[in-house]
Order: sequence, then C-alpha cells, then structure tokens
Amino acid sequence: MKTTTDLQRRKLLKYAALGIVGAASYPSWAQTGGFVSVNAPSADFLPDVEIELTMNTADVAILSGNKTHVWKVTGKIIKGSSDVLDNNEGTYLAPTLRLKKGQKVRLILNNNLPAQSILHWHGLHVPANMDGNPMYAVNHGETYIYEFEILNRAGTYWYHAHTHSVTARQVYSGLAGLFIVSDDQEQALKLPHGDQDVALVIQDRSFDSQNQLAYSAHMMRRMQGFLGEQILVNGRPDFVLPVATRAYRLRLLNGSNSRIYKLAWDDGTPLTVIGVDGGLLERPEQHAYVMLAPGERLELWMDFSERALGSEPTLRSLQFDVASHGGMGMMGGGMMGGGHRGMMGRGMMGGGMMSVSALPSGSDYPILKIRVAKKEQGNNTLPKVLTPITALRIKDAANAGNPKTIALSMRHMSALLNGRSYKMNDIQPDEMIPLNSLQLIEFDNGFDGGMHGMMMDMPHPMHLHGEQFQVVKREMSSRSGDSYATVSSGFIDGGWKDTVLVMPGEKVTILKPFNDFKGLFMYHCHNLEHEDMGMMRDFLIK
Repeated sequence: MKTTTDLQRRKLLKYAALGIVGAASYPSWAQTGGFVSVNAPSADFLPDVEIELTMNTADVAILSGNKTHVWKVTGKIIKGSSDVLDNNEGTYLAPTLRLKKGQKVRLILNNNLPAQSILHWHGLHVPANMDGNPMYAVNHGETYIYEFEILNRAGTYWYHAHTHSVTARQVYSGLAGLFIVSDDQEQALKLPHGDQDVALVIQDRSFDSQNQLAYSAHMMRRMQGFLGEQILVNGRPDFVLPVATRAYRLRLLNGSNSRIYKLAWDDGTPLTVIGVDGGLLERPEQHAYVMLAPGERLELWMDFSERALGSEPTLRSLQFDVASHGGMGMMGGGMMGGGHRGMMGRGMMGGGMMSVSALPSGSDYPILKIRVAKKEQGNNTLPKVLTPITALRIKDAANAGNPKTIALSMRHMSALLNGRSYKMNDIQPDEMIPLNSLQLIEFDNGFDGGMHGMMMDMPHPMHLHGEQFQVVKREMSSRSGDSYATVSSGFIDGGWKDTVLVMPGEKVTILKPFNDFKGLFMYHCHNLEHEDMGMMRDFLIK
C-alpha cells in the first residue's frame, strides 16, 4: 500500500463532510476524465481476471414515467472471458461478477461520484487492505486497486459500498452487486445452471412523486433502520420470473438496508434450502419458512416439473411479530413493552406520530411471482448429499474456556458494541486476536436481561469480515415471550456463514477462524443505519 492507515484516516476526516453532503443531495452532475491511483498494482501479481469498475451517477427506468437518478457501478473486462461480468444494464444494480476458486483477480475501482466511497467484498476471505475498510475510501477522481486470489468455496457472495457514516445511503442509492464463486466440487454435482441458475436480489425502496429515491435520515428511522415502501427484485418492482417445467437453483440475497424477510411459498410448498452465505450445505433442508436478514444469502432448489403451464407460485414474506423487529421500551419503567405490536411499524414514538413505512415490518406481502411459461425436460434430481463440511470444535478454540462476548445495545440514541461506538484506530485489548487462531464468540442481545434505562429491543444481523464462521448454538432468555416463536423455525444455522441474525433477548455463539491475513477486519451490525450510527468495530489480527 502506498498510503498508510494514519494518512487514510486524515483523508477520511477531511472529506467526511463531502461524503455526507454528496450522498444526501443526489447531485445530477458527474465529471469524467482521468483518475489518480492511490495505490499501485503489484508487479509480481499476475491476474487471471482483470476488471475495471467505475462508480458514476446514472438515470434508470425503474417505475413508469420519469427515470430515477441512482449511483451506478459499471464494469469493463480488461482480461478474462466475457462471462465473468454482467453489467445488469437498465437497472441500478452493480455488475454481477462470476469467478472461480483459485483465480487471481485485479479489480480497478474508479470513483466518479461526487462523494468519497469504497467497496467491501462481503463474505470473501481477502487481505485486510483489499477488504474495503472505510479507511481506504477514495475521493472523486481517485482509483483504488484490489488484488486477491479467490480462496472461498463456491457460493453466493456480494459487494457493496462501505463508506464511513454513509454506507446506508450509498447502498440504497445503488452501490451493491453480486459476486458469485464456483469451484470443481460444486460443478461436479450438476446442479441447475445457465438459465436455471437465477440470482434474485431483494431490496425495499421508497420513491417520491417524481420517481426519485426517497430516503429519510430522521433519527427514529435510523434507530429502527430504514424501511422502504415497495419491494424490488433485481431492481424491478412487481417482479415476475418466467420458468420452464424443470428444476431451478434460486440464489436469494437480502440487499435491503434493514428489512428482515420471513420467506415462504404461498401454496405451502416447503422451501428446499441447499446453501447459505458461504456456499452449499452438507445436505438439503426443508423448512416451512426461512428468515433472511440484511446481508444474508440463501440458495433454494425449486422443482417446477409437475406445475401446470400458466401456474403462478408466489414467494411471500409472512407475518411475524414486530416486537421481534423494534419494540421500544423503558426497561423497568414500562413505557412500551416489547410485546406492544406495531408501535415502531406505525411510527409511534412517545407522544408524537411519525410515518415510518407503508409496508410495515412483520406484515404479509409478496416478494416475487413465478410464472410457469413453457414445457421443458431437464435433470430434476436433487442430490441427497451436497458437499462435505468439517464441523469446527469448541475444544480447538484458542479461547475455549473464555468466550469473547460482544454485547449489542441501543441506548440513548446510540448503537453500541460492548458499550462502544465506532472509532478509527481505537482497538481495545479484547479486540486483538492472534493470527491463525480459532475464536469462540458470543453475540449477546440482552440475553441476561441486565439492560436498564431507555432501550430499544432490536434484532441485529451481525456480520464479521474475513473468513466465514459456523454457528454453534442459540440461547433465548425467558423475557422473549411469544415473539420469538413467530421466527424461530426459520433460522438456517448450518454450513458456513458470515452474517447471523441475533434476536432481542438472544445469545448466539459462533466459532470463527482468523487465518492467513493480519490487519484490521471489521465486525458490525448489517442493519446499515445501525452501522452508520456506530454499531461497528475493528478486530486487529496480529
């Protein structure tokens, strides 16, 4: 790296105001021209694939009528086959990248936005200076060069803006895309591929009367997390997927800022889950519904071979208790208990009223419609065994007898981890981790009931940068009531994960390796408004 951490920190502080103002105002101008690289390509790094990505402003047709002003990433292949990149033209989505395990890739990121920005490769195991930490954000007219080898197993990963204090707004504006990895083991299974391998990015957005993206940074919306009024799939409203009478692999990403989905087929057909964040499960699992939190991915197997032509199965988000997604209470004082359904959904805060969303959290609404459009034969055999997964063992953890506890809390209009807000260069002793160690980590979301004062009971999708982890167990406190029962059967905790949903009153224990790379790796809530409020910290791997 040409620049140092301290230099980047000074630059970050200097341009913080520019980033916030630029993100908030959606200016229509964008200057083209040459870019200045803040780091140089490595002479000894020989990429198999080289792609230039440029962040720019654009106008795209989302709704009928006026085009919508967005922030759009476009890509150009410099080296590699034509199938490694799909620009998703006509939508605000960033390009879909398709790479193979073992490939070396160079990604040249040009920032032509009127604000500072940087991209994080969510779920990928890459060096610290290639991970997209906010300290490496580049300004307008600057370029950041990423170089890394694909070490991950096959899976559905993604990438998105990770700019200090404005991640939510920048992702909402369009700075996010899919990063799909394949490997030989996956390809040997002969799962549905080509047109039968479909990626589906689920997001919620709000629009004003001129079809422009509407976003509120009101403190109460930030505390809950922004909820849009319309569901978009792959950047489109009222999404319909035409299919043939054969089996499909559906890759689902919750790319929303804060909305949690409870997914189910409308006709009661079980969801057959074959993969999660970090790739395929050992074996397929069937569930009546599945929970999908911001940042999480699921892969579904769906066989349409017995469906009648013209039939239209619909994927819905089912009702669940909104006390599981933002019940505000005066703990011990009884202002509003967690069981007061709909308080946050309807926007009641104390004596005042504030409209939060026309599509409340926990309500029942359609996500996408499938239309069986043609008759076609295909291989519709689901393998009974997908991929071997070696289970991590607690006894192998470096801290097996002393788990690292991370307390999640929202107090006095602050979002905190172990009582701390995000600060750069603020590594605490309990945030230092030995390289090449396995760590036992507990996310405690009020499990012991020891909270006090003005609190908000909120679910927190916790994301850790770097290597994938495994979920060991979930534990619920007695104060959870009946709310937890409306979501508890939908957690898919097997396989490799990088994001895990921690419900109010819950403690989730994970085992996470910290191998190969030294440096700073973030951990944070993937409710993006919570992240921007400071619910984010760094581990220092040394």
